[in-house]
Amino acid sequence: MARKRARAAQGTRRPGFFARLRGNFLTGLVIVAPVVLTAYLIWTVVTFIDDQVVPWVPSRYNPSTYLEVDIPGFGVVIFVLFTAVVGTFTKNLFGRQLVRLGESVVDRMPIVRSVYNAVKQIVETIFSQSEQSFKQACLVEYPRQGMWSVAFISTETRGEIPARAGVPDMLSIFLPTTPNPTSGFLLFVPRSEVVLLDMDIEAAAKLIISAGLVMPPSAAEIQAGRRTPASARAASGSTLSAG
Repeated sequence: MARKRARAAQGTRRPGFFARLRGNFLTGLVIVAPVVLTAYLIWTVVTFIDDQVVPWVPSRYNPSTYLEVDIPGFGVVIFVLFTAVVGTFTKNLFGRQLVRLGESVVDRMPIVRSVYNAVKQIVETIFSQSEQSFKQACLVEYPRQGMWSVAFISTETRGEIPARAGVPDMLSIFLPTTPNPTSGFLLFVPRSEVVLLDMDIEAAAKLIISAGLVMPPSAAEIQAGRRTPASARAASGSTLSAG
């Protein structure tokens, strides 16, 4: 009888100090790490832009000349204002003609032309919002049958490609790499071999960038209210590991 009571007491024993400290640390890390990393990235970008822009500003227009202290973000403000002025200027007829003249000069430079056109195409692709955005997340069998990869549907394939492939109904699929989704493969897949996903583009991108660590819940789980906050999952995981 005494042995049973001792075993029962051991089964209900509270975790030790270090186990509770480890659980609290993991729970706090889930909250603190994203905030710190976000602040660090923002500060890095702001500092980089300031270092590139502020030296071009005349000293008499720079507030740090009079305050004797650098103002973080001053270069970002100048960059935003300058870009907005350039955008306003290029909207009128004279500005468009000037841009065309400049691009015609660049097209005559072999190496500069390739770099400029590549950068321009990337920027236009990133900031376009309607026709060039991905339509839906999907699954395709890649790199071989039986192995599935998350991809994005770009558009319906038209022109010479479906005719040459002998498949009239095809989709243009962008298959990004992990953890850098800006690079990847362009695939032309028959529509019948593409599995559509309920998750949106943002959730699929998080899944790819995190290398599968951030798994979005299914539509049924969302409707049933079974989505658990990340902090609660970390706390429960740490409790299980501590036990």
